[in-house]
Amino acid sequence: MGDTAFIELNQIVKDFPGVKALKGVDFSVYPGEVHGLIGENGAGKSTIIKIMMGVHQKNSGSIKINGDEVIIDNIIQAGRLGLAAVYQDLNLAMDLSIGENFFIGNLPKKKSGLVNWKYVYEETEKTLKDLKIVIDPRKKISELSPAMQEMVAIAKTVHLNSKLVIFDEPTALLTNEEVEILFDIIKTLKKRNVAIVYISHRLEEIFDICDRVTIFKDGEWVDTTDVEEIDEDQLINKMVGRNITEMYNIGHQSPGDDVIRVKNLTREGNFQNISFDVKAGEIFGFFGLVGSGRTEIMRAIFGADKLTSGSIELNGKPYKPKSPIDGIKKGIGFLPEDRKEQGLALALSVKHNINLSSYKDINRFSFVDKKQENSRADKYIDKMSIKTPSRRQTVGNLSGGNQQKVVIGKWLCNDSNIFIFDEPTVGIDVGAKREIYKLMEELAAAGKAVILISSYLPEVMGLSDRMAVIYEGNLTAVLDRKDFSEERILKHASGIK
Repeated sequence: MGDTAFIELNQIVKDFPGVKALKGVDFSVYPGEVHGLIGENGAGKSTIIKIMMGVHQKNSGSIKINGDEVIIDNIIQAGRLGLAAVYQDLNLAMDLSIGENFFIGNLPKKKSGLVNWKYVYEETEKTLKDLKIVIDPRKKISELSPAMQEMVAIAKTVHLNSKLVIFDEPTALLTNEEVEILFDIIKTLKKRNVAIVYISHRLEEIFDICDRVTIFKDGEWVDTTDVEEIDEDQLINKMVGRNITEMYNIGHQSPGDDVIRVKNLTREGNFQNISFDVKAGEIFGFFGLVGSGRTEIMRAIFGADKLTSGSIELNGKPYKPKSPIDGIKKGIGFLPEDRKEQGLALALSVKHNINLSSYKDINRFSFVDKKQENSRADKYIDKMSIKTPSRRQTVGNLSGGNQQKVVIGKWLCNDSNIFIFDEPTVGIDVGAKREIYKLMEELAAAGKAVILISSYLPEVMGLSDRMAVIYEGNLTAVLDRKDFSEERILKHASGIK
């Protein structure tokens, strides 16, 4: 790290209507430093980086770059000052090629005035290869997987020779191999003396990649410290006031009768001969590496994907789903990994989303009972502790953790008795995670069957009563809680006999 901070923010205040988002916070990042920024949803992390990028304007305080005070009016000016950001919602032109995205707004021209496409694609390919990203620069962004789109967005910031790069939850969609590539890219940037801000709810990543870490809470600065001088327990304590040992400390029920029983489920090309059962009052974990087929199994049970063969019983009766409507009618609530695209209507209100799957229950002669619609929304806003100004708030304006709570509220409102949680804590903070874990405990205590899909082994081990392990579309083990061990589970998940 250098002696002078590349960027230094002092006593930054930011007010929104009815909310004081930042209450005089300090934050600085040095050249060649990877600086972690953590805190619960609503702590002020997104606000501070949007102020740095010119998306929001501060109410008071100062910003210095290389010791000189600056005013960052917009994102274009931020770019000119050498600042770039890779957000969760990627800022890429989906219908353009990778090369066009690299040079968008600044396409190189030949003497004839025509675009020099040869140069565009050669330079793009050079940057991609330098970062060990093997892909044709002529491919459209829309043709890439979400993970590869993110890698392209990161490569674009490298191409721009940015002096500071902000990574906002960069690993949420990445496989373990892709995370390693990302970390290699960050190490390369660090060697080039680039300043890096790294925001993540996965605290193990803070210890893997960061030099220093700053903690925000409720819009206030809590602490900045060297990563070497703090441990995970201390970090969580500073964020939310509890230890990591409390995170998975939930009650476990004596299971009841089988609620769901599947036998030899097969979907050609995805999974084969899957058999298991889930009991009332049980949290049943599903673990496997990314791409193992866990989600595909659950989508088929819900009715979203067609089965090739096999049978399903719900409460002892045959169940042959043809669409998600069948799953909903039978009391299955599916919380998808991609809650924004598949679990919520982002443009609608909290009230509408909570009632979305069960309007049939409050529909009289084709008219919605507005009183019941409002009272049901208020009930689950209160029950789920959803932080929203009102039931009329647009769901797209809520934090990730509160959006997840709205999805859960929707299925509670539908009186579901089987809850499938697919990666329920991706992209949400420690405090919101704990609330979701407690909710799973409450659902199990109420006799509901809970299925938890998670790529995070401590989470699925800490919460599950039993666990199924999937490897390349095959069920390799069903383990009781007393038999859980990281080594045993990872062997089954890797296909090692």
